[in-house]
Amino acid sequence: MEGFESAEMEDAIPEFTLKEIIAMERLFKDVGEKSLSQEFCQELVDSFSRSKHRTGKPAIQWEQVQSWFQDKQKQIASKAVAIKEFNQPSDWALRINVPERLRKTKAERVAGLSELAFEAKSFKDFAWYDVAAFLNYRVIHTGELEVRVRFSGFSYDQDEWVNVKRGVRERSIPLEPSECHRVKVGDPVLCFRETDVRAIYCDAYIVEIRRSTHETLDCPCEFVVRYTYDNAEAKVPLSSLCCRPAA
Repeated sequence: MEGFESAEMEDAIPEFTLKEIIAMERLFKDVGEKSLSQEFCQELVDSFSRSKHRTGKPAIQWEQVQSWFQDKQKQIASKAVAIKEFNQPSDWALRINVPERLRKTKAERVAGLSELAFEAKSFKDFAWYDVAAFLNYRVIHTGELEVRVRFSGFSYDQDEWVNVKRGVRERSIPLEPSECHRVKVGDPVLCFRETDVRAIYCDAYIVEIRRSTHETLDCPCEFVVRYTYDNAEAKVPLSSLCCRPAA
């Protein structure tokens, strides 16, 4: 019973949208400790609730917003201690010049993610899944951005940190029979792949097209794809293909 309650509490962690996180990041810099008051947090919750980006998502409470700001304060405090220790004279040999890209705020670097529908790559099976929510984000030591992803249709225990550059993109679009002529040899696609143990969407390339006359609404053409992950080839119908977004 205790384990069930623990899992239930963890699953109740608020799913702030990227737009909400960006807003809180900016407010934290402007208002500081004022962000911990109930009145301030409730006003922010009311503002978030009216946003179109929260439509269909669980409601959030002012205590959850307050908790986010409290955690942010703790992060800032711990970083300040680390920086102070780093700047001690005895550590002068360890200092490095920070590249300009690392000096950009995280909010600036993810602002473009808030308005679009996305898919993300799971590094457990190298398949792509629709994104239900971006839960958090961080900058790793290389300067690259990672986001904590909740995959659509999966619970919190399947959340992953995903590299934005390599593993997040606009959602691929299924191809309609009337769009068959658009598919060319060499085109990158997202392809449905089904085996005895799993059914997933994987990156692939078109290596051959066997076209047929369209006498019905369905596309009778056959496409040979080569999967990027293991170079295996397969014959698939158009209904298994999705058009990948432009890089």
